[in-house]
Amino acid sequence: MIALPAVLPASIPSPGTSTWDIGPFELRAYALCIMAGIVLAIWLGNKRWLARGGEPGVVPDIAVWAVPFGIVGGRLYHVVTDYQLYFGEGRDPWEALQIWEGGLGIWGAIAFGAVGVWIGCRRRGVPLPAMADATAPGILLAQAVGRWGNWFNQELFGEPTDLPWALEIDPGRRPVEYADSATFHPTFLYESLWAVFVALLLIWLDRRFRLGHGRVFALYVAGYTLGRGFWEYLRIDPANEILGLRVNMWVSGLVFLGAVAYVVVSARLRPGREDPETLRGYYEETDPFADASGDDTDDDGNAFEASDEETSRDEAGNDETGSDAVESGAGDGEPDTVAGRAGDADEADDQPDVADGRDRSDGRDAADAEADAAAEEAEGTDGPTADDPPASDAAETDSMRSRD
Repeated sequence: MIALPAVLPASIPSPGTSTWDIGPFELRAYALCIMAGIVLAIWLGNKRWLARGGEPGVVPDIAVWAVPFGIVGGRLYHVVTDYQLYFGEGRDPWEALQIWEGGLGIWGAIAFGAVGVWIGCRRRGVPLPAMADATAPGILLAQAVGRWGNWFNQELFGEPTDLPWALEIDPGRRPVEYADSATFHPTFLYESLWAVFVALLLIWLDRRFRLGHGRVFALYVAGYTLGRGFWEYLRIDPANEILGLRVNMWVSGLVFLGAVAYVVVSARLRPGREDPETLRGYYEETDPFADASGDDTDDDGNAFEASDEETSRDEAGNDETGSDAVESGAGDGEPDTVAGRAGDADEADDQPDVADGRDRSDGRDAADAEADAAAEEAEGTDGPTADDPPASDAAETDSMRSRD
């Protein structure tokens, strides 16, 4: 009988190195996995955002806020929940800043990242729940890719096992109590595969039922925590416990209940999905290069054309002003024609102002003024001239004469 060579390895080997030197720079696999996951999340989130009716470029703009907040929050959560790794006896507190060595808590990353998303949504004028729904599957894929950084660092593995997919861990990376065990459960792989499965499930559910108002994100949280409880139980790395359970297990359970409750309540209060028009958004800040003087010109220096409504309001205001002037002059015995009010254009600079219908001219007596007005009216009967008022003004003048 011919023996067949083994096709599959007996276990999963761990990488021999997690860093590469490129000139004066040192590339770390953990950081590369995190960055690759972020790029994938932005790409898929933007694609889903456009499909829901949003504008292009919004997701990358919001990621500028969400990513730094998420990284800081993830590190803070890890340091707080595992403080003994950095502040215990014989520990170096400065190691808490060495994020490239690994150690990001997912719940801190989600909580602080949500704050960054909220800021970005406020600046772009888009609803936060809709953005969360669009980016939820991408966040899961980012977690799936980022977990492979734990593989390079040989961390976050589970109990010893001899399964075909068991993970080989170097002796220097093994816990003291498991120094004699060579292979362990690859919990990083379990989480990575589970994250991919939940992401695909969310995409299908969203297309099938048109979920909205934050329910896709809530299902992401519920689905992820459901699997997290399983592999958290398998992990053997040091962690703080409450009543015999790891802190992350308690957090996962509480978050799972909250997410399920949100899905149920939201489906009753706000069924369906957001109107695409509400996803258009805007920029909250004003243009810093805008003309502060209020000049109504565009970028090329051309004046903006007034709208029909504004033009109508201006014309109505001018008509009312002219009417008031005519009534004032007619009431005090002044000539009630436009030509009589304005005078000759050549004498306009030499005439003083007229106020409240009282004549403040250069000394002409009332008889001369009346004679001039009569002459001008007599000339106007021969036919229309350039100085004659419009028909509407003439009608208005006749009406005022009849009232007087």
